[in-house]
Amino acid sequence: MGAMAKNRFHQGEGPTQRQLRVGELIRRRLSDVLMHGDVHDPDLNRMSITVGEVRVSPDLKIATAYVLPLGGEHREEAIKALARHKGELRHLVGKAMNLKFTPDLRFVIDETFDQLDETRRLFADEQVRHDIEHDDEDE
Repeated sequence: MGAMAKNRFHQGEGPTQRQLRVGELIRRRLSDVLMHGDVHDPDLNRMSITVGEVRVSPDLKIATAYVLPLGGEHREEAIKALARHKGELRHLVGKAMNLKFTPDLRFVIDETFDQLDETRRLFADEQVRHDIEHDDEDE
């Protein structure tokens, strides 16, 4: 009854409620750990890192954290520092969560901020604004 019962009501392609809930719990805890400098690494503690989202695999064994250092600088350095301390970070996250198994942590740069900047740039473009305004008149 194990795996089938777990997903019996989830027919969609997206994440389950459990994946979303666990991902958000990990995101909050990871943010707190990084904000308070709980990891014993002066290089990592000097960086202000935003955890934008955490996506958890369907089996809850892998959690991918989408992160971005403040200002978007030193991205590679931040990813390397986080990867170097993923065991300690996993332990700190696991201590605060009520799960049988703490997912393995992976870190990738959160590109959504770059996409937002590009979207803002596009909307600021005079030709795009002109097209949008005239498209509204056509309806």
